[in-house]
Amino acid sequence: MLKKAFTGLALAVLVCGQPTAASAQTKEMRWGTSAVGSSGHKALINLAEVLNKEWSGYNVTVQPAPGAILTIKGFATNKFDGYYGADIGFYEYANDTARFKGFKASAQRAPIQSMWVFTAEVGFGIHKRDKDKIKNWGDLAGKKAFTGPRPWDTRAQTERGLTALGIKHDYTEVDLATAGSLLESGNLQAFVVYTNAETGVPPWITEASLTTDWIALNPSADEIKRLHEKGLATTDVPSKVFKKDIGVEAITLLPFYYGFHVGLDVPADDVYRKLVVVEKNAAALAKADGAYAQIAADMVGMQRKGIQSSVEFVEIHPGLAKYMKEKGVWDPKWDARVAKAK
Repeated sequence: MLKKAFTGLALAVLVCGQPTAASAQTKEMRWGTSAVGSSGHKALINLAEVLNKEWSGYNVTVQPAPGAILTIKGFATNKFDGYYGADIGFYEYANDTARFKGFKASAQRAPIQSMWVFTAEVGFGIHKRDKDKIKNWGDLAGKKAFTGPRPWDTRAQTERGLTALGIKHDYTEVDLATAGSLLESGNLQAFVVYTNAETGVPPWITEASLTTDWIALNPSADEIKRLHEKGLATTDVPSKVFKKDIGVEAITLLPFYYGFHVGLDVPADDVYRKLVVVEKNAAALAKADGAYAQIAADMVGMQRKGIQSSVEFVEIHPGLAKYMKEKGVWDPKWDARVAKAK
């Protein structure tokens, strides 16, 4: 049931909770996520539906922003109560670089990690007609490529991979709704393609597939070796995930970790309860959205991998620490990284 509408940088969607608790006893959680049509937006809509039924004391409102990075900034400046954060964003925040350069001076609180939900995996698609001219990532040098909207983590990860290989392309920013038609017309030579949890495809890529005949562009064996030497992992995602012929049996993508996080204003016991609710409903979440397949398969393992990806960059919510300790998978080396009220 829709209670109210939000306006701002993008259309905001409100997912309402159960009307059983008095409003005075229920905390409204303004939870930022990525733009409407993105995987992150879809994922939080599904998560909010579960939380608003079973996470007593909280009512989540889903508030889209142009990119996940802006939800971290929004959290840090008290515009959001929850946010959509990835390890690459935390890396940039901690090192005061790239999209976070100079931001810390205006931050009112630091982001912390509290729940990891899936990986995102990024790579490239090209038009089928160019398969004999563009054969690996190096062939994108000087080409017009859309690596994603400027604020998006998927773009940051894609650009990170190209930079690691020394590939200088002509970044061309376009509206998501036009990416497919621009590739078809030849005004783009490549665009970013990605999955969540190696199973879900964002709606805009599905729509682009209706307007152009794109195929996967995989890095060469030498490029994969060089990516690994620079500390970037790769994963091979079966073509069937895209529900179309992409010219290869599997597409090689660069994975990174995403989570839906909250801060210390949410007590440790409440974050612990939230994690238990998500674990209990993981199978149902995965049925509604393939992005949750990884936590359905191994909720605890996803938390461990997420923590490992970011423990050097942001602190750990004590509620997540409590959950991991109860599961017997807490690493004592993380003790010093548990967040405390300042």
